[in-house]
Amino acid sequence: MTFVRFLAGNFQLPNMDEVGTACDDGIPLSACTMYKRWRWPSPSMGGLVRSVSEVPVRGIENMYSRFTTPVLLFSVLLALVCGQTCPNTTVETISGFPALIEVTLEELETGLESGSFTSVDLVNAYVARILEVNGTLNCVTEINPDALSIAAELDAERANGITRGPLHGVPIIIKNNIATNDKMNNTSGSFALYGAKVPKDSTLASKLRAAGAVILGKSNLSQWANFRSFNSTNGWSAYGGQTFGVYYPQEDPSGSSSGSGVVSAIGLAFAALGTETSGSILSPSEFSNLVGIKPTVGLTSRNLVIPISQRQDTVGPMARTVKDAAYVLQAIAGKDPLDNYTLAQPFDTPPDYVAACNFSALRGKRIGIPRNVIDPSLEPDNTVVDAFNAAVKTIKNAGATIVDNANITAFALDQYNNGSAETIVLDADFIVNLAEYLAMLSYNPQNVHTLEEVRTFTQHFPQEDYPDRDTKVWDQALALGYNNTDPRFWAAYQLNLEIAGPQGILGLLKNYSLDALILPTNFSPGLPALVGTPVITVPLGFLPPSEPVVRNMRGTLVETGPNIPFGLSFLGPAWSEATLIGFAYAFEQRTMVRNKVQPYIVPATELVDIVGKGVNASISVEKRGYVSSGKKFGAVRTPKRRRGGEM
Repeated sequence: MTFVRFLAGNFQLPNMDEVGTACDDGIPLSACTMYKRWRWPSPSMGGLVRSVSEVPVRGIENMYSRFTTPVLLFSVLLALVCGQTCPNTTVETISGFPALIEVTLEELETGLESGSFTSVDLVNAYVARILEVNGTLNCVTEINPDALSIAAELDAERANGITRGPLHGVPIIIKNNIATNDKMNNTSGSFALYGAKVPKDSTLASKLRAAGAVILGKSNLSQWANFRSFNSTNGWSAYGGQTFGVYYPQEDPSGSSSGSGVVSAIGLAFAALGTETSGSILSPSEFSNLVGIKPTVGLTSRNLVIPISQRQDTVGPMARTVKDAAYVLQAIAGKDPLDNYTLAQPFDTPPDYVAACNFSALRGKRIGIPRNVIDPSLEPDNTVVDAFNAAVKTIKNAGATIVDNANITAFALDQYNNGSAETIVLDADFIVNLAEYLAMLSYNPQNVHTLEEVRTFTQHFPQEDYPDRDTKVWDQALALGYNNTDPRFWAAYQLNLEIAGPQGILGLLKNYSLDALILPTNFSPGLPALVGTPVITVPLGFLPPSEPVVRNMRGTLVETGPNIPFGLSFLGPAWSEATLIGFAYAFEQRTMVRNKVQPYIVPATELVDIVGKGVNASISVEKRGYVSSGKKFGAVRTPKRRRGGEM
């Protein structure tokens, strides 16, 4: 049986009547009518009391049914009373199996190698967990219909003494703009690409398969990676609905890799891939209390990844620990003749990112702080800045030399905050890069080949929610009047390189002989985006339980509220991922912030519920991949560089 858990420490709850039943043990999940059940924490039962209300979910078709209003109101109450003092009600092991919300890759490897569980067991467990919560969180848009058969093949390889690497047999979810040549869609959240086919896997999907990973499904995202509307919301797409974060009811998940953040945060897969143009890995990782690695542009291939800008797009991991993120990066990094940016890598084989996880990595290093990039008006209660200053002390105590007020130039700061060069570069690149992707499709059912044609489709297809969600980003790009082959484009691009390079972060690294920079994650994406340099974010803290709830302009998402996480970022020069991973690991191991506050909602299915029980998700998974209902959820994207809206 499966139960959804809401975590509320020792809060005493009233008795609730059980009015539904779940499938009997041993019956496949889709072979009966499934019911959502709730586990409420209680000291008398080790933190778990069963109490349910009947919410029928008949297979995959209704996986997006919403929670009832009373349940949502009750979950808000729980989140309010929980706060940072709540005990960790999840445990490291459950009946001898690792808890899936915190399991590491090495723990999964150990269990697979010992035969404690199989890859098929993992797929069944993760699918069951997705089924539990996806109706409320809308974080997964596709389940791979072939996941179980792929897992079985990998189990057979292991039984014959063959393993492809650390990821062998481990399920991972990728963002729904990374193409796979299988039965799943690759839509960037738009019905304009529903049913479209690619001639082969994206290079990254191919690398994951070669490494033995099971691509379990695809995650929801801010539509077109937050590059369509000025008035949409983080985590909303026409195809996937509205994704919500897991640290407060109706939390803004940030974006655009919204679903990938939620998936990793509550263990719906081992880890996830996100993409970033400017903040789309870092920001949702921060909001989901994760480690996120935004690689150097060119470290990971963008071949058959739906683009925004060839100069800023990159793909990276979102995971619960630094080492797990390093394992995933190891599998996807490397040169690809189909993406010429990767040919600039200064090595034939990427460094050993896992070996870079060194507790002493900060010793003897010089770490700079560009204080003038931190805008106090965006953090008025000082919670984040205070936590950042405490982190500075931790880093200093780890043996690093801190160079404070290593600031970017006044010109760079003004252009960063008020200039238009980045907008010009992204708009001009998008016109060309999108057309290049569309030209590679082997099947294009909506016959869209240009940005103009995608805009026309969007404005006339009801489920795209136009004009309630506008297309002003595209309108602006098309009104520019030129693309990335124009000399005017080149002038804007060179200005970007100047303000983030010699006058920005690269100048600081060189002039102060720094090994890295640090910033609160909210302020870290923008400058590295302009020059394509790497950033890694790690959990730093949480807003206090008394934090006032601030909603977006339409009142549909909580932008700021109790217990919402925030992060610390390490920034470095191009190709410095191994160094940054070492610094992030050293900080993570000294602070272990992640488990100090638990998500308000956690799926309850664990391996103990699957292994040896005859539970099998094969019918529901193999039936088909699934699509959201396309229900409208109006909201507003936050302005540039505020907490939230990122590309």
